[in-house]
Amino acid sequence: MAHAIDTRTGAQAVGEHVPAAVAHPAYQAYLVLYAGYIALPILAGLDKFLHLLVNWDQYLTPLVTQILPVSAHTFMLAVGVIEIAAGVLVALQPRIGAYVVALWLWGIILNLLLVPGFYDVALRDFGLSLGALALGRLSQEFGSVLRWGTERHGA
Repeated sequence: MAHAIDTRTGAQAVGEHVPAAVAHPAYQAYLVLYAGYIALPILAGLDKFLHLLVNWDQYLTPLVTQILPVSAHTFMLAVGVIEIAAGVLVALQPRIGAYVVALWLWGIILNLLLVPGFYDVALRDFGLSLGALALGRLSQEFGSVLRWGTERHGA
């Protein structure tokens, strides 16, 4: 028995109502990174206030508290506010927010390299910064996710 081969691609193969970009693997990767880099900074920022995951103060190099006139805890609360703002920026302007998050992670990495015993966390954050850079590049291709791929937005 002969079978017909479906030669349609992208949205046609999925269904006529689905935009082609949504079926594109790069767009799907963009969505994963977009959602992650909204949620992760916001959750980490909120946890600076709640300490449900970890006592974040332990990750701060003593050098910072020697330079600044505030306690480590107060400084980490400010860090939490900045992280929440970075997550919101990614949500609203991923082309800018992704690079802000990457730069923020590099600052965290620098801090962690000054604290003995947290080199593994610094390495993890370097990997996260690569993901943020990938989101920045993908956002150049796909624009704002709020349009859900109905059209491609080039730089």
